Amino acid sequence: MQQDTTGRPFLLAAYAFAVAMCGTTLPTPLYQYYQRQLGFSPLMVTVIFAVYAVGVIVALLLLGQVSDSVGRRPVLLAGLALSALSAACFLFERGLPELFAGRVLSGLSAGLFTGTATAAVVELAPRRWAGTATLAATAANMGGLGSGPLLAGLLAQYAPDPLRQVFLVDLALVAVATVGVLLIPETVRDRGRGAALRPRRLHVPPSVRPAFVPAAMAGFAGFATMGLFTSVAPSFLSDVVGIGAPAVSGTVVFVLFAASTAGQMLMGRVGVHRALPWGCVVLVAGMAVIFASLLAASLPLMVAGAVIAGTGQGLSFRAGVTAVGAYSPPERRAEVTSALFVVLYVAISIPVVGVGAMAVALGLRLSGLVFTACVALLAATTAVLLALRPVESGAGAG
Repeated sequence: MQQDTTGRPFLLAAYAFAVAMCGTTLPTPLYQYYQRQLGFSPLMVTVIFAVYAVGVIVALLLLGQVSDSVGRRPVLLAGLALSALSAACFLFERGLPELFAGRVLSGLSAGLFTGTATAAVVELAPRRWAGTATLAATAANMGGLGSGPLLAGLLAQYAPDPLRQVFLVDLALVAVATVGVLLIPETVRDRGRGAALRPRRLHVPPSVRPAFVPAAMAGFAGFATMGLFTSVAPSFLSDVVGIGAPAVSGTVVFVLFAASTAGQMLMGRVGVHRALPWGCVVLVAGMAVIFASLLAASLPLMVAGAVIAGTGQGLSFRAGVTAVGAYSPPERRAEVTSALFVVLYVAISIPVVGVGAMAVALGLRLSGLVFTACVALLAATTAVLLALRPVESGAGAG
């Protein structure tokens, strides 16, 4: 493949990445509408959200490496098709079956896109942008995830049909992204080898575990926080803080993802070995502010908590992925990284469903307080473990 010097394919791939990830978080400020329309509990909100993670994990385990065999473009196009089908499920929603189907399809789309689009963006970057290509892929990923709630919240508040308009816009964005993907060159040269559809083997070698365990613990705490914000944060704002405006809830979630992106950008300055424990410390501070916001029913404290927690999550997440990659032997790197992401997507789902179950019995405020305390405890424990046994540079990589 001849290297493109204009940067257009790189930008088209990044745009498609952002659009696909945007679609996965669009329903966040809309769950309260569905809840009123269909009459289900906060537990059902979290279950609807959590099936997304099931789709992601299935795609990661079965199809995580398929683009290495069939090429990046076919997998990106398949991911966009799944994203469009997910939007169609929400557009023509008549009840819970369509909501569940839409979330599963969205998860499958994200699972296909996460690895494939990251690789495509990096491979398509012009040489002059090579040093920032990975960061650009991260920004497209997190920017898309954060833009979904913001876009949906604004349209839900100011557009005439809150449950339909946003998905029409999403389908238009997906259509443009599909054209863009068709225009980019294929970066995989040795195609057609055939990829067997079988579960990916997930095993963490003993030499990698000193880096994997703290990275997984920190990632679990950070991704559980993101799962909380993208599922029941609008309910917290409505029922606890007393602000039901979808534009506000969408903006709060956007702030969390923007702060995460900023935290990941900061890691280069802080360094991997300081970023992992300090990211956990910052996440603990964020949880403390979110805890206080629930006690005081304060929107400013909730926003401040989102900024602090998002920054800590971004710092620890990028540091954890970098450390695990450095420890992993090259021939096992994809396997170990996949194992880490499976842990992270379990963190998005199971703790959040626990919050929903507690909310039914204890109420949203108390369940949120318990959740933030548990996340803070996990992050603090990780920071202490890292202080006692720091992760050394690339010790297991050989």
